[in-house]
Amino acid sequence: MELLYTVWLGAPLWMWASFVVIVVALLAFDLGVLNKDDHVIGVRESLKLSALYIAAGLAFGLWVWHAFGSEKALHFYTGFLIEKSLSLDNIFVISLIFATLAIPAAYQHRVLFWGILGVILTRGIMIGAGSALVASYYWVLYIFGAILVLTGIKMFFASDNPDQIRDSAVLKWLKGHLRMTEGMRGNAFLVRDPDPARPGHTLLLATPLFLALCMVEVTDVIFAVDSVPAIFAITSDPFIVYTSNIFAVLGLRALYFALAAMVERFTYLKYSLAAVLVFIGSKIFLGDFVFEGKVPASLSLAVTAVLIAAGIGYSLWRTRGGLDGRKA
Repeated sequence: MELLYTVWLGAPLWMWASFVVIVVALLAFDLGVLNKDDHVIGVRESLKLSALYIAAGLAFGLWVWHAFGSEKALHFYTGFLIEKSLSLDNIFVISLIFATLAIPAAYQHRVLFWGILGVILTRGIMIGAGSALVASYYWVLYIFGAILVLTGIKMFFASDNPDQIRDSAVLKWLKGHLRMTEGMRGNAFLVRDPDPARPGHTLLLATPLFLALCMVEVTDVIFAVDSVPAIFAITSDPFIVYTSNIFAVLGLRALYFALAAMVERFTYLKYSLAAVLVFIGSKIFLGDFVFEGKVPASLSLAVTAVLIAAGIGYSLWRTRGGLDGRKA
């Protein structure tokens, strides 16, 4: 029993075990009960499923508050909000992936669901490496801060490219190195077909669904380069960083089907996300060199929430009668 109370990466082992049990239970309920059959997920179902994940994340934050106090809980909620907000930009890219590869709506949830398993693994590796670096070399946080500021400035001036998936070097490389089927094979990621060159033997072939899964995973790693340093700028506690990341990603994948249909309504959100990145990155330098202490967690959460709410509100107002405010 004493082993369960051993502190590992910022929290007792029993809390890590509890987190794993909660995530596994949510995923099992999602796939085994709510979506055991492939079907097109509507907006209402998407919102209900997302509400379930958001409620789980908020409840976990209250548990963190009870176990570690208000400051760590505020760090959790700030990380949760930042990760979910930054991942909204990811929805546009995922929708482009599905459109480019002609993935039927009925199978998109399957891709996103299994993609979560990859997220859990890759985020764990990135956060573990980041925690080790920050623990050994504090100045790494300044590098993270500079990355966030530069990324925010770049995001502010970047223009959207609808052909970014079709022209992607990663997609071209995958198509050039994978044996592919001609079209979809139901909900299968991989299939075996007879080998025409060797009678009696088969070839393992990837379907467009597997290609979509690979592209979604690569996209998440790219976006994590921004989101993971952003949360390290809030706290270096690996337990808070990892759990807030995973709960946010779980809920966002569920919300995808509601947001994908109206992604153009959030045209101006990227500017507020850029401001969030600049603020979070600057906070590291302000806390150490200006205020001679850390910026309060409550202030970080409040500023982040206001910036994101302003971006969402302005986007919805400007596009209320059609894109750029033009009446339909």
